[in-house]
Amino acid sequence: MQVGNVTTPFGRRTMSLALIKGQMESSKIKPGKSVDKWKIYRDVCDARSLLGLRDRALSVLNALLSFYPESNLVDGTKLVVFPSNAQLATRANGIAGTTLRENLAILVNAGMIHRKDSPNGKRYARKDRAGTVEEAFGFNLAPLLARSEELARLAQQVAAERKQLKVVKERISLCRRDIRKILTAAMEEGASGDWGKIEAHFVGLISQISKARTPEALIDILDELSMLREEMINTLENQLISENSDSNDDENRHHIQNSKTESIYESEPRSEKEQGVKSNQAIRQTNEPIKAFPLGLVLRACPDVAMYAPSGTINSWRELMSAAITVRSMLGVSPSAYQDACDVLGPEMAAAAIACILERGGHINSAGGYLRDLTRRAEEGKFSIGPMLMALIRANISTDRKAG
Repeated sequence: MQVGNVTTPFGRRTMSLALIKGQMESSKIKPGKSVDKWKIYRDVCDARSLLGLRDRALSVLNALLSFYPESNLVDGTKLVVFPSNAQLATRANGIAGTTLRENLAILVNAGMIHRKDSPNGKRYARKDRAGTVEEAFGFNLAPLLARSEELARLAQQVAAERKQLKVVKERISLCRRDIRKILTAAMEEGASGDWGKIEAHFVGLISQISKARTPEALIDILDELSMLREEMINTLENQLISENSDSNDDENRHHIQNSKTESIYESEPRSEKEQGVKSNQAIRQTNEPIKAFPLGLVLRACPDVAMYAPSGTINSWRELMSAAITVRSMLGVSPSAYQDACDVLGPEMAAAAIACILERGGHINSAGGYLRDLTRRAEEGKFSIGPMLMALIRANISTDRKAG
């Protein structure tokens, strides 16, 4: 575990209670914890809007991580890097010194790194005769390791919000198109109604879209547009039904007379091949929910996922889904790929799929690509997680027998 002693910055830099709290929390890293530093970095990049980070700050963080010699941040190792400003600026795409210092402060305030300043404020390492670092002064990367699960959850949250925003924008576009074309048809064909007033209301709503700064504001606009479209359709519905009632009655009487001469077998498929085609079409058109499986069965098939739960055990679906987000980040599965799986499979079965991928980690080259393939097959009705779970259970039983 990290020592995590609270250290104050050199010179005129101020200390705050938030920085003290952050240093204390960074000392509470789970013993033996190890996370790929670049996977943490990708989660930070995805969650930058929630963390208050800008692109230059991410470049500086990338440069700092490049000075840590190992690919994984590991508890119990020296997590302090001590590059000079000149070295940092070079690896951060040659940014100016003032900009570098400003973005280092942003990273500290965001809780991504901690300063560990020497008595004179210089960054250096003290080594023993064998060349092993005994003490280093610079920037401590421990907060990234301590917050890796939190950062993975934030990245997933951003992906979900981004997808929701995309859906809202798509619906607004469709609603705008419907209103504009219905409005044009009603005005050109002389339908009765106060279409000028409706058009003015429509134009006013459209002007608000460019001013909307939050997803909630766009949702409010979508609701207004949907109500306006519904009002237009209701206005036209009464007119169209009234105008066509007589002609519809004539057509219905004509249809009844003709139907007396038709065979009841006319609508049936004439061959087994045709029956198969119609049956397949019906299956494709039925959007049945993905079958859920008991939590106990999932954990029996995938015992390794419990190691990634905060308490080391999983007793509920919520705990499994929380652990799956951590595993998602560790396996390099993008937040968008996991969100797509949640949308198609459901959040519980998406978490179970991640647990299965973790269990079969040695046999899968690209976890993200594999999950996207499962999601695509599930959309087509060609995938169920049941056989995968049963195969893992059989494999675990076989391994236990050999071990015994």
